[in-house]
Amino acid sequence: MALADVETRRMVLREISKRHIDSSRLDVQVFHGVVYLRGTVSGMRGHDVDIKAEMELIRRILRQRPGIRDVVLDVIYR
Repeated sequence: MALADVETRRMVLREISKRHIDSSRLDVQVFHGVVYLRGTVSGMRGHDVDIKAEMELIRRILRQRPGIRDVVLDVIYR
């Protein structure tokens, strides 16, 4: 994995951690500026969150960041 992709992955993980979603079963990979989010996401206990809307918000935020060419969501919402 290229150094830029490693740094981008760290930034993606920080952005996801700001949200009230359980991403412990979410795999985050970055290849040549394309972010792949795969796995299962759910709301954190005690928070009433529209998970799908949160993931779309994360996608929009990430696509605005320099160095990110695209964001591919392949997730199951629980």
